[in-house]
Amino acid sequence: MKVLFCGDIVGRSGRESVTRNIPRLRQELGLDFVVVNGENAAAGFGITAKICAELHGAGVDCITTGNHVWDQRDIIPYIAQDKRLLRPINFPPGTPGWGASQYETARGQKVVVVNVMCRLFMDPLDDPFRTVDAEIAKYTLGRSAHFILIDVHGEATSEKQSMGHHLDGRVSAVLGTHSHIPTADSWVLPGGTAYQTDVGMCGDYDSVIGMKKEGAVLRFIKKVPGDRLAPAEGEGTMCAALVETDDKSGLAKAVRPIRIGGRLPPAG
Repeated sequence: MKVLFCGDIVGRSGRESVTRNIPRLRQELGLDFVVVNGENAAAGFGITAKICAELHGAGVDCITTGNHVWDQRDIIPYIAQDKRLLRPINFPPGTPGWGASQYETARGQKVVVVNVMCRLFMDPLDDPFRTVDAEIAKYTLGRSAHFILIDVHGEATSEKQSMGHHLDGRVSAVLGTHSHIPTADSWVLPGGTAYQTDVGMCGDYDSVIGMKKEGAVLRFIKKVPGDRLAPAEGEGTMCAALVETDDKSGLAKAVRPIRIGGRLPPAG
């Protein structure tokens, strides 16, 4: 199988970089499934039902989120009825929506996506390791699930790496989001799980993690409340990871970064 995972979409620039490239990439790369993290897609804060429809229309099969999932309050009733939009699985019981779901590709392959949020320097949520363990115990990789993807949304590189090693050999891919900066450590772990600490964002990199740089810099050099941060509006770079797996085992054969457009050097 070939699965593409795009990092955090930030604002219109990020959305356009994804919707412009995904239809072409599905054809050129022979993609079976596409996942994006959309938690900053709505002007940098949250996501809306309209944006979800826009992304699905471009060929996105599943949208994950993170700590900004509720920034647009009208998403709460929507997420409760659309399993193609996930929120972190380790949110407290009773939280609207789903943290994981199983999907089927056009070729009949079963894909499981799990969205989990870390705890170091983040919200005090349920244990992400035990929560993911309980979820993936429902499936047998290569049999009841042909591909299992974990979006690990977190601040600390150590916690994300620990999740990768903890799940090595039991899932197809552990791919990080949240920092908006692509890391140079995409590789297949010894047990056969594709890993990257952070896939990076889809957005304008002439910015501070996707937001206009002037206001963001002032927050560090002046202890004065400033204007609300707004997304940078230059050409966006689409940052993603392409994972190819063995159809029988569900384990990764290869993982490589994809970077298209904008200011970062192209890759893939």
